[in-house]
Amino acid sequence: MKKLILASASAIALFGIAACSDTADNTTTQSTPPADTTEPATPPPAEATPPAEPAPAQ
Repeated sequence: MKKLILASASAIALFGIAACSDTADNTTTQSTPPADTTEPATPPPAEATPPAEPAPAQ
């Protein structure tokens, strides 16, 4: 039982230290330039296959 309590307290302390660390994330991202076109996108092409016919009644 003591081992379980000690392991739980250690895990809580570890997560507490990790959450409160002062190291900063120095990663940066570059933005992409906006698109020059203002035209709307082209619609998708019409379907080449005609719709299926219903099955004959029996």
